[in-house]
Amino acid sequence: MVAITGCSRGNAATTYEIENYNKNLYQSSLFAEHLCVASEDVEIAGFTGNSSLHAAGLFNVDSGEVAYAYHIHDRIYPASTTKILTALVALKNSNLEDIVTVSSTAAASSFGIEDQVCGLQEGDQLTMEALLYGLLLYSGNDNAVAIAEYISGSTEEFSELMNQQAAELMATNTHFTSPNGLHDDDHYTTAYDMYLIFNECIKNQEFMTIIGADQYTADITGADGSVRQITWEPTSYYARGLASLPEGAAIIGGKTGYTGEAGNCLILLDKDDAGSSYISIVMGAETKTQLYEDMTALINQIPNTK
Repeated sequence: MVAITGCSRGNAATTYEIENYNKNLYQSSLFAEHLCVASEDVEIAGFTGNSSLHAAGLFNVDSGEVAYAYHIHDRIYPASTTKILTALVALKNSNLEDIVTVSSTAAASSFGIEDQVCGLQEGDQLTMEALLYGLLLYSGNDNAVAIAEYISGSTEEFSELMNQQAAELMATNTHFTSPNGLHDDDHYTTAYDMYLIFNECIKNQEFMTIIGADQYTADITGADGSVRQITWEPTSYYARGLASLPEGAAIIGGKTGYTGEAGNCLILLDKDDAGSSYISIVMGAETKTQLYEDMTALINQIPNTK
């Protein structure tokens, strides 16, 4: 349950709203303009999701209505969906043309063999823009560390910036310990907090341009002065043609995530035929097949939310 505070209409009005609209509480009246929160699960006809899901939600960005909610206030691990907040903090604290030098701790060789990396090497130089494309499209853990160290000097200091930004967005059930989301028991969030964070991200045009790209080719200058190119493509099965696209709305872009503890996660921005925007979230599916089946089924219910 999300605490409702700061309501100018007083406790009596708050109590009335909760008792009479306990499925969807419109934050334009109670909390913050243009945001909404569900106090409990919200069902949608035709969608149940599989039993392995940790959480899921469908949010109408334009109307401020929760169309679907399943365990959206439960604590979960976000895996690489963490990187949307990394990108937001980076966009607010750097310029796309900034040149970043990759340290030994940010190099791909410092990560485990199963960790997703963009192939950065110690001494490499590339722009912040290139790092962000690799971060959001290809989900590079190395890019996340390079970004964090450039902005804050260390991943620990950068994580503090992330937590401050989350608090400013009222994502009060979030605590991050890294910029990449590799598992840590103390690195957690909720599906609702991820909605709040992603909702802020999509207000940034640079963020929108990146998540909507089909691919990006980075120019990287090595420590020896040589220049090489690496092309990064999205990890989303929708973008790669490995999952059938939903019919209920068009997918604009988003972010994937996976760890053994978090399960398979996906956050998307969708637009229906009328141009209305939705944020769809599925967290903790046991398999990628289930993840995309559930996400497709959820998005296909958008026409039924009118």
